[in-house]
Amino acid sequence: MSNEETEFQNPIDADKVTQNPSTLPYAHTVGGFVIKPTEQGQIKGKALAAMEQQTDRQRLQLFEQMKTLAEQAKALDIRTEISRNIYEAEIPFEPVIGHTYYVYRRKNGTYLLSLIAPREWRKGAPFQYMAEVYLLADHTWEILNENIEEF
Repeated sequence: MSNEETEFQNPIDADKVTQNPSTLPYAHTVGGFVIKPTEQGQIKGKALAAMEQQTDRQRLQLFEQMKTLAEQAKALDIRTEISRNIYEAEIPFEPVIGHTYYVYRRKNGTYLLSLIAPREWRKGAPFQYMAEVYLLADHTWEILNENIEEF
């Protein structure tokens, strides 16, 4: 037997065989699922739409967060203004931490911190009611109720 006679001859055409069947654009076995090539534009279009939807959602979340922060900043401005008015007000007693007080504005524009609520005045408050405040332990004021249009 010669060397040429013992050499194996593959009966399958080499052009129809692959070492990596997973890279074929079609099923390589009878039981394989059908692989349909798609347009690159369709894939990119769907991905772009999904990305835009996601970024729009995130943008809306950021907007809601900004809105919340703006509301908190506005409330802080109101608290600062009322606190400033309290510290410039006439206080005929020593405020006690943990108690509620009432801020009034006199006709001359000065402020007064009082122990008397607007509803407790016999003939109605002689001053313009501005706010109900609570003295916190750090000597800042929590605004419980305000008549902010008047500030």
